[in-house]
Amino acid sequence: MIALQVSKLKKSYGADSVLAGISLSLKEGERAALMGPSGSGKSTLLNCIAGIDRSDSGEISISGEKISDFDENALCKMRRENVATVFQFFHLLPTLSAKENIEFPMQLAGWEKEAVANRVEELIEEVGLDHRATAMPHELSGGEMQRVAIARALSIRPKLILADEPTGNLDSKTGEDILNLLESVSNTYRIAMLLVTHSKQVTRICDRTLQMKDGRIIGQEELSDGNS
Repeated sequence: MIALQVSKLKKSYGADSVLAGISLSLKEGERAALMGPSGSGKSTLLNCIAGIDRSDSGEISISGEKISDFDENALCKMRRENVATVFQFFHLLPTLSAKENIEFPMQLAGWEKEAVANRVEELIEEVGLDHRATAMPHELSGGEMQRVAIARALSIRPKLILADEPTGNLDSKTGEDILNLLESVSNTYRIAMLLVTHSKQVTRICDRTLQMKDGRIIGQEELSDGNS
């Protein structure tokens, strides 16, 4: 099944063209690294796929649903149910504990209290933080915060995870641990992942790389050691 389909996507800010007809697809469980120089349009592409920004033209489909023409309510519902984002700087809510940060998307989506509690317990254990469930973000290391962010992303059982420099704020050993976790959850739950990165380290867990420049995908490479 195709988890993500992007076709002829264009986006400009005033006279500046940022996306110049991007097309790409990801199968269920496939991981792709999106690489390219700063200003090439990578983050804008992620924002359009996540429904945070609107493209000028072109189509985006997630798990067969065309989201390009969704209104704001439908986009919010899509983000709550099918798409999750992992950021370089974690973006945890500072006044909530690790456990409460993971609960938050499920509460927004209207999950029953018992279902939320069961899912949090499962995820906290899966990311290896059951001993840190009540810790506040400022009490956690960078690697622990990213594990919380990944658990939060997984909470809604998304079809697609968008990761923006997921290891960019971590040391190399912690970065490796986070990549192993992303690879594991992608394989286990068949979640497609599009990972924006400048790091060759990240490509280790990917099935292919996509090279962007000036708002276009100018090349791609299949990676023999990727898993899908």
